[in-house]
Amino acid sequence: MIDLSDETEALARRLADAQGTSVENVVRQALEASAWAAGIGSQPLRIRDVSPKAVAARRSRMDRLVEEIAAMPILDPRSPQEIMDDLNTL
Repeated sequence: MIDLSDETEALARRLADAQGTSVENVVRQALEASAWAAGIGSQPLRIRDVSPKAVAARRSRMDRLVEEIAAMPILDPRSPQEIMDDLNTL
């Protein structure tokens, strides 16, 4: 076990609370990022932000992407069934 100062532990807890994750994950992310920067580690692990604000932002971006795709012209005049039949013959 590693003994941390009260200040360091409090900072880790505040960051964990803000990110909606555990203190262990916060410490691991920081260590991985430092190891990566020093050239001794693999690429840092990125833990997805699961806060309601972050989830809403991801949903909003995905909705915009879906709208853009739906607005694209249909370039193949065949019915979906004809296209699937052609794909199945491959």
